Amino acid sequence: MKYFLSVIGMVMIVEGLPYFAFPDQIKNFLTKISEIPSNQLRMMGFFLMLIGLGVLYIALKTNLLG
Repeated sequence: MKYFLSVIGMVMIVEGLPYFAFPDQIKNFLTKISEIPSNQLRMMGFFLMLIGLGVLYIALKTNLLG
């Protein structure tokens, strides 16, 4: 549970940084995202999840990173 909460905390820090550092650019970015079709956003999210799973697998199950 400690590891899980640590990961959640780190994710919140990384997610919050752009809003803190660049609020005006984030507003512009979100306006542009609202113009992208939902299906395209869904596919982007799906592929990002697959990449994330791949990174986790490499980090936890292989000796590739040392």
